Amino acid sequence: MDIKKQLEEIKRGTVELIPEDELIKKLKKGNPLRIKWGADPSAPDIHLGHTVILKKLRALQDLGHKVVFIIGDFTAMIGDPSGKDQTRPQLSRAEVAKNSKTYKEQVFKILDRKKTEIVYNSKWLKKLKLDDVISLAGKYTVARMLERDDFMNRFEKERPISIHEFLYPLIQGYDSVEVKADIEVGGTDQKFNLLVGRELQREFNEEPQVILTMPLLEGTDGVQKMSKSLGNYIGITDSPGEIFGKTMSIPDSVLIKYYELLTAIPADEIKSMAKAIDSGTLNPRDAKARLAKYFVAELYSEKESLNAEREFESIFREGKLPQDIPLKVISKKDLGPGGKIPVLNLLVCSGLASSQSEGRRLVSQGGVRIDGEKIEDEKLAVALDGEKIINVGKRRFLRVKGE
Repeated sequence: MDIKKQLEEIKRGTVELIPEDELIKKLKKGNPLRIKWGADPSAPDIHLGHTVILKKLRALQDLGHKVVFIIGDFTAMIGDPSGKDQTRPQLSRAEVAKNSKTYKEQVFKILDRKKTEIVYNSKWLKKLKLDDVISLAGKYTVARMLERDDFMNRFEKERPISIHEFLYPLIQGYDSVEVKADIEVGGTDQKFNLLVGRELQREFNEEPQVILTMPLLEGTDGVQKMSKSLGNYIGITDSPGEIFGKTMSIPDSVLIKYYELLTAIPADEIKSMAKAIDSGTLNPRDAKARLAKYFVAELYSEKESLNAEREFESIFREGKLPQDIPLKVISKKDLGPGGKIPVLNLLVCSGLASSQSEGRRLVSQGGVRIDGEKIEDEKLAVALDGEKIINVGKRRFLRVKGE
């Protein structure tokens, strides 16, 4: 593909390309470029918000370039302060190791294995001695660090900023030096970190990387950034039925953005779809169903996509329960006297909520039913004296029973 067409494909859907002229020079050399993407395994699962970047990486691979996927097993134990108004809790080595394994398994739902190099940044960061760290810290000033909105906001509000948080952008940027990145791709919230990597490469006499920033994807609430902790995510390991149902629940306001960022459908076709929705000739529900089928087919198969659509229709139009509802057996150690368990504990133990706070939110929103009855009391103790069916929202069903 010629340079102009490559550039068009690379820029599609991006927020910023810094700087374009340097990218053109790199492309003109005709060699495969090394595309850096770093991800701290701070949570066990990847969701569609992550795939905005993964799809851009795959597009770069299809152009003949190589992705260097850095699993931040070292940086995850520090915690990226980007977009945070308080210090992140630090993860243990065991948590990071567990999450790292799932990341490796999940990214290849999108990326090409043959054009992906996986590295762990602990390989070089653990070897740094104190004098190396001091030397690295000497390459940046506190004033420059405080240019970050998140740091400045916390400073002005007199919220604590730990010294190790200042180190995060430096050692994340040092990853670019180690892998000799030509391009680094990240979300708009990562721009500061990405630019630090570019500057450090200059300090180490390397050709600086080009920066590609991608927009952040709103979750299924259509408002906040997609996040597992907020419960507004579509996980790439969710079941086909969950993926289909969650996609059908997204607000109309973000529908076209999902098409633009998460599909390979031509831009002209998406524009025509948007016009048809605006004019009333296309029902947004039909566009969502097409999108839901696209996601399931991409992450599973065409057959699973059709099955998920049929199941969705039977549940929502005919009021039927889904087929093959999975069974979760609750351990005796989680049950109290009389085989009872608090409803919030039940939601967490069954995997329907990631935490009691999320379970509390689900109950308060009226989104939890047990055997068809809405649960309104978060302190309710549920007797597992037989099999019960829990459904969270309109899409997630689970059979539970005591051990």
